[in-house]
Amino acid sequence: MKFKIILLLMVAFNINTVFGQNTFKAVIKDSETKEPLIGATAILSETATGATADINGMITLTNIPNGKQIIEFRYIGYETRKDTFDFPLTTSNLIEIFLKSNAGELDEIVISSTRSSRTIKDIPTRIEFIAGEELEEKSNMRSGDIRILLSESTGIQTQQTSATSANASIRIQGLDGRYTQILKDGFPLYAGAASGLGLLQTPPLDLKQVEIIKGSSSTLYGGGAIAGLVNLISKTPTDEKELRFHLNGSSGRGFDINGFYGQRFNKIGTTIFAAHNRNWAYTPSGDFSAIPKFDRYVFNPKLFVYFSDKTKLNVGINTAIENRIGGDIHFIQGKGDTIHSYFEENKTQRYSTQLSFDHKFNDKSFFNFKNSVSYFNRIINIPNYSFDGTQTATFSEASYTNVREKTEWVAGVNLWSDNFQEKQTDTFPLRNYNQITFGAFAQNSWKATKWLNLETGFRADYVIDYGIALLPRVSALFKITDKFSSRLGGGFGYKTPTIFTEESERIQYQNVMPIDKNIYKLERSYGGNFDFNYRTVFGEKVTFSINQLFFYTYLNNPLLLESQTGGLYQFINSTGHIDTRGTETNIKIGYDDFKLFLGYTFTDTRLHQNGILTNTPLTPKHRINSVLMYEVEDKWKVGLEAYYFSPQKLSDGATGKQYVLCGFMVEKLWEKFSVYINFENFLDARQTRFDTIYTGTVTNPVFRDIYAPLDGFLINGGIKLKL
Repeated sequence: MKFKIILLLMVAFNINTVFGQNTFKAVIKDSETKEPLIGATAILSETATGATADINGMITLTNIPNGKQIIEFRYIGYETRKDTFDFPLTTSNLIEIFLKSNAGELDEIVISSTRSSRTIKDIPTRIEFIAGEELEEKSNMRSGDIRILLSESTGIQTQQTSATSANASIRIQGLDGRYTQILKDGFPLYAGAASGLGLLQTPPLDLKQVEIIKGSSSTLYGGGAIAGLVNLISKTPTDEKELRFHLNGSSGRGFDINGFYGQRFNKIGTTIFAAHNRNWAYTPSGDFSAIPKFDRYVFNPKLFVYFSDKTKLNVGINTAIENRIGGDIHFIQGKGDTIHSYFEENKTQRYSTQLSFDHKFNDKSFFNFKNSVSYFNRIINIPNYSFDGTQTATFSEASYTNVREKTEWVAGVNLWSDNFQEKQTDTFPLRNYNQITFGAFAQNSWKATKWLNLETGFRADYVIDYGIALLPRVSALFKITDKFSSRLGGGFGYKTPTIFTEESERIQYQNVMPIDKNIYKLERSYGGNFDFNYRTVFGEKVTFSINQLFFYTYLNNPLLLESQTGGLYQFINSTGHIDTRGTETNIKIGYDDFKLFLGYTFTDTRLHQNGILTNTPLTPKHRINSVLMYEVEDKWKVGLEAYYFSPQKLSDGATGKQYVLCGFMVEKLWEKFSVYINFENFLDARQTRFDTIYTGTVTNPVFRDIYAPLDGFLINGGIKLKL
């Protein structure tokens, strides 16, 4: 009898267990468009139970215990949603889960880059973003500047222009760094003389997002954006206090401490960023410094005033002061003599103001005024030569935006001044100039049909001493299916001549003759991009997306630096042209907590001059990017990356070697802090291992092109605090 009772109890328990394991089915959609979000995830809190949305946005979770359970719904670019369900459910109806796009962040970014209030997926202009977790991961690799952050994207190359100071510029799609415009919150603070050392003096902790437009963007932002633009978007205050610290140390004898604070108090808000970055001279080769000795202070405070829901104002100051010295390692370490005497010293002071005023007349129209004043002083000292120059620049712009259901107009005018004054240190002619540009622009965004969005723009700039530049632009977005879309666009561009190029930077502007405004003319260009995007889900867990881009740019009368008799250098406007063409392929594959990113760049850049065709130097034709990430939400991040660079032609006629860079990073996260360690270039690929970096003697070196890393294998680690 007892046996039967026990058996009945066991049966009852098993029945209860069977009915206590429930199945949850739902479809995840965009809250605005009501379209299914392919690849969205649903996770049962505090368990390993999860599922990925299929092609119809459907997810299925099984083996859910009875009682109240929390399910988290996530999708990249959307706010995470948490819902509580009481199992077993009282209804068998299919549940719809609507996720809200991070419209506040995304729309704000779009306004900064494309001057449009449309969401990213509706903008015809092709935009690339580095934000959120990706921005956090890149800062682990180099917390003091943004070189690595940019260089690991397809189609972008950070070109080191000095073997000893480590200065670098950004190249997009094979074009020289002066054709890329770098903005800070839409302000052109890194143009002309101020472009020097700009990448090395911008820590990433101050940034909310980095956005990149490849191809001509001069219609929106004026001269200089021939190859593209990089817009550095600063963080803004939120109601919740944000206080962060980032401490980093490197085996390359470097130390960084960065701090950020931001918060909004009703009508007032503020953000404050401060950093101290220090490095002692480091070299793995034993002769010249691969990383110079430097000491840098950065301080960026901002004040935000919210007069009403319609009117707001923000003002800020950007400050960077740095002393940097590289060269013969013996000299830098205080052991110099008549042989070990070469050095390159850079002293820079960078100050700029930012002011932006916004007023909404109503829900359909608003006005923006912005202004900046910037001061940049740079002193370069090498044996027997000094350069001392100061740039003072101003930028003012007023724009008006009108938004309708299917159309949007943006129009504005701007005034840009750039004044450079050089201090007389010898009898060489001064390279002073004063450039003033008046500009006016208009842009229209039109949702022509459900499957076609058009964006057209036109700018007219009048550059005093150089004349008028007319810059039309057009872009189209084709929404072919829910999975497949395509963008096609192109425009005109121009660049005003100055002595501040990669070529002259390599020789510290020594013996470079002045620019004669009566002889030189604007460099003018036109070009276009065409790409297609496809994304899908295989099974329930594997997400796949591919972006294929084709690009072409034609640059007429490029400004080239040529050697003259007597050791002098003179810029000329070539009678020929440069054209660059190529492709970029980006593939993303996701499976559970794993993400694989694959990229390939093909670049063919040529100079056509006097009937002779030559490949431009320092442009690898083939580059392969690969990154594998394993991420457990709020617990672990593990990354493995590898990059291949094909042989490059050098300016001395030689060909550089091919090489591979590999890195490995691990980060452990807790609620308030995280720790990480990063193994950068652990195969120790560096130019001093397989090639030379100079000719002549250590006393009077003549440096060759730097096409591969000089610092080699480095280990860095640090702590991130969120208080």
